[in-house]
Amino acid sequence: MKNLVRIALIASLAIAAATGVHAQEFTKGVINKIDAKTSKVTIKHEELKNLGMPAMTMVFTVEDPAIRTKLKEGASIEFVAERVNGKLTVTQVK
Repeated sequence: MKNLVRIALIASLAIAAATGVHAQEFTKGVINKIDAKTSKVTIKHEELKNLGMPAMTMVFTVEDPAIRTKLKEGASIEFVAERVNGKLTVTQVK
């Protein structure tokens, strides 16, 4: 029985590692510009560790309408950005 539990635990950890399951790290930033027509937002942000990018100002896509409603020019935010279909995309906002 102990061996079966051990095997299940090892399998679960291997699957989690293979699929990249990890906690998302939020990054602080300030919204400089919102382009509602193109669903893009310009953010001056701190280092994006998950993307290996230093602090800078850059444009992100915002595909989720629920996220877009939370964004205001000049506002300080905490967000998660990821590559989605080759585009840098804001996927979460606090």
